[in-house]
Amino acid sequence: MLASSRIIFLHGLDSSSQSEKAILLRGLFPGISTPDFSGTLAERMAQLYPILGQKTGWTIIGSSFGGLMGALFTCQHPEQVRKLVLLAPALSLPEFANHPPASVSVPTVVIHGTQDDVVPLEPVRKLAEKIFTNLTYHVVDDDHRLHHTARALDWLTLVEK
Repeated sequence: MLASSRIIFLHGLDSSSQSEKAILLRGLFPGISTPDFSGTLAERMAQLYPILGQKTGWTIIGSSFGGLMGALFTCQHPEQVRKLVLLAPALSLPEFANHPPASVSVPTVVIHGTQDDVVPLEPVRKLAEKIFTNLTYHVVDDDHRLHHTARALDWLTLVEK
């Protein structure tokens, strides 16, 4: 069984560790880290680096802006990440899309809703397909928050596989 202490959930831009997804994941994975982040992308990344440190074997779950953070960290430090799960990741933001990182082979799962009116599905999918060489991309009938999907996912299989 996967150690929950090496699983981290990165919330979205206007969210927190008290979001519905964070609470759901804490219930499934006791010991999961669900820190709060604030500020710009650079400030949030500066908050993330000391949390992850030099440890390896991380499973990073990132939602929206947290997905962008998780993708950036994984591209910068692929040797530290065993799996990346991105929920409607904000990869289309200029900080990532205008300077796409080199491709990485970390197993990556993206879940993105067809009704997402915050993060456009197709540009994100095209970018993800270029960068993540070991990618599974699930398109679901849901909106940006993925509340219905998040509750219905088999998280244990998704995270531990």
